[in-house]
Amino acid sequence: MKPLKNNQLYRLCIAQLLETVREPEVLFWGMVFPILISIGLGLAFTQTSEVKFRIMLAGENTTRLDSLLRVHADSGNTGRSFIWKLEDRTLGNTSFHFEYVDWPSAIVALKRGEADLIATDSAGHIRYHFDPLNSQAQLAYTRLTALVRAPDRPAETVRTDISPLTLRGVRYIDFLVPGLIAFGIMADILWGISYTIIERRSQKLLRRMVATPMRRSNLLISMMCVRILMNLVDAVIIIIAMWLIFGVRIQGSIGALAALFLAGNIAFTGIAVLISSRTSKTEVGNGWINAVQMPMLILSGVFFSYHNFPEWSIGAIRLLPLTALADGFRSIFNEGAGWTEILLPSTVLTIAGLACFAVGMKLFKWY
Repeated sequence: MKPLKNNQLYRLCIAQLLETVREPEVLFWGMVFPILISIGLGLAFTQTSEVKFRIMLAGENTTRLDSLLRVHADSGNTGRSFIWKLEDRTLGNTSFHFEYVDWPSAIVALKRGEADLIATDSAGHIRYHFDPLNSQAQLAYTRLTALVRAPDRPAETVRTDISPLTLRGVRYIDFLVPGLIAFGIMADILWGISYTIIERRSQKLLRRMVATPMRRSNLLISMMCVRILMNLVDAVIIIIAMWLIFGVRIQGSIGALAALFLAGNIAFTGIAVLISSRTSKTEVGNGWINAVQMPMLILSGVFFSYHNFPEWSIGAIRLLPLTALADGFRSIFNEGAGWTEILLPSTVLTIAGLACFAVGMKLFKWY
């Protein structure tokens, strides 16, 4: 045992282990934080072993689904919405959330990811409208038609058709692109500003810079301006590429899009400055950046609708900066939103960013 204790590799391993154990921040970001992220994803995709589908019933005609809902839907539902829950110990429970709306409202719900498919009726003939490339919509259609076509129901009363919704704004790619642009803004600013500041502080570069006749806030503002320019180039490249390949177009106001884009950059710049205002350890800085970025990436609906999460969490999720930015971009891209619809989220993002920037400057440590 004594030769082992004198071994150089052994001593270095022990030293590294003790250094890690004595840093609670490193333990938290390396061990506890990934567990929390896993729990969050679990809530989104495996809540109580129940698959939830959201279906819009458009039109005023009585449908086959309507008659079934009157009989089988859970009691206590409102006149315009119904919940039909089915228990299955083998495949897991299924919950269908039906809501009666007009056609324009149904299309908006589909664009926002608040619905999986639309069902309409014409003389007792059920027609389903959804994006054929959306796997969630396909699964909803398959399970619902299998339920309607149960052996104990006459086949002639349940004829169904599919009307693929391939128009711009309701495809998954139309949902994805605005979210990716919003996420790119957040990631580029948090890593480009926060990590750069922390690294420079750890290398004593900030201390040298503050000794010059430099106005301190100008350094941070200059970093923000560079990041805004880079984010603009990235966004333009993504928009052009998606337009050429998939036909994605901006249906709303370009001016409103520019205003929201600037507000999002200001918001995340303020957050980045606040994150990096004190620490001088890059490991801790990495943890803080991931603590801000990863929950918003998962919760804010970049890749999938945040309506997959439990209903009690939706209100809090909508308060996240990335959620407001992604939802605003989607409303401009897919719903033709203009200045009126963008005014509130742009104002809130700008005020939040300036507030975080002011607090960060008060707490900022230059050495």
